[in-house]
Amino acid sequence: MTTTTPPVNGQVIGLAHYASRAALEKVLARTGTTFNQSVALRAVSDNGGTVERDRLVGRLTGALKIDESLARETVGELTARQLLDEPAAGQVSLTDSGRELFEAVRTGGNAIAARLYAGIPAEDLATAGRVLALITERADAELADGESADGESADIEAVGA
Repeated sequence: MTTTTPPVNGQVIGLAHYASRAALEKVLARTGTTFNQSVALRAVSDNGGTVERDRLVGRLTGALKIDESLARETVGELTARQLLDEPAAGQVSLTDSGRELFEAVRTGGNAIAARLYAGIPAEDLATAGRVLALITERADAELADGESADGESADIEAVGA
């Protein structure tokens, strides 16, 4: 039986996302960390270990496409677990425990990614990266507009995606 390569579409992208995320969820489960929390820890780490709370909330809502209340709840959970603290009003910083946890999650995630991407030519990965970045940009524009190019509601169009 010959298997043909499917064209890139929302289903193919979604299946790849959910499969790789499920692999990452195993790492997160061992640490008692949710996916949203791991994204928040990465965002703080990427910003040098300290970030304005509102900027972090904005990054979570934008990247994860979640409500602001859920993003604030995620930051609150990390503060309650003492993985983030508030060194000054309106700011959050990684604690030593937060840094250690983030490094453990990053190490586990990098190991998974190395296995998943092993043997895929760098050119193919670069092409996939460009295509996915363009799709993300266009999807973000759709979300910002609330309408598709042909005037149909984005929600209706997503059902057929």
